[in-house]
Amino acid sequence: MRKFIVEDDFWKLFPKAQIGIIIARDINNHKNAVNYEPLIEKAGQEALKQIGDIELAKHPAIAVWREAYKNFRAPKQNRSSIEALIRRVYNGKSIGSINPLVDIYNIISLQYLLPCGGEDLESVQGDMRLTAASGDELFVPLGQTENDPPNPGEIIYRDDAGGICRCWNWREADRTKLTENTREAILVIECIDGSREALFKEAVTSLAKLIQEHLGGEQKIRFLNNEMREACL
Repeated sequence: MRKFIVEDDFWKLFPKAQIGIIIARDINNHKNAVNYEPLIEKAGQEALKQIGDIELAKHPAIAVWREAYKNFRAPKQNRSSIEALIRRVYNGKSIGSINPLVDIYNIISLQYLLPCGGEDLESVQGDMRLTAASGDELFVPLGQTENDPPNPGEIIYRDDAGGICRCWNWREADRTKLTENTREAILVIECIDGSREALFKEAVTSLAKLIQEHLGGEQKIRFLNNEMREACL
């Protein structure tokens, strides 16, 4: 039985973090009758309302991730997925539609101002781990062909074949990307602000519900923390 494991070296840096995972099986991720672009745009406008007049980098939902990235010495230009997503909206750029599953988790990410990501579970080899990188992991970024390995000590998602996502949630690997042919997926929402715990759990539940409504299949939710560090895939 394969597992999702959050390892000790992660918890040493982020002892109060919470990771919500959804295992989605037997889904249909082909394009359907729903036009997701206006839904993404609406979620983006809702996100801007939540940001209000606060400078983006100083908003609590963004600032907490900037501080987290400093904890493992991420390059300054590398930003959390939630900051990158909101910054596109903030700068008037379209996010656009990719495929239903990615569109759905982008909507949830914007609505709740939390990082969301996903991987094709059938492309993950062995256990999936959230851990500190050794620095020699094979990592080919989304849409590229050349290896771009993580820095030693960088927080990454990885499996037996190498890196899955660099700088925690900054850049995903091409190897495990979600496509229209994805039938089994793992979705991840991350929270490092204890004051947002209730909102975080609501986001995970809402994401699972939307996947069920739009893509069918079966969804299982697991919440991991410093006391519950692993779950079966």
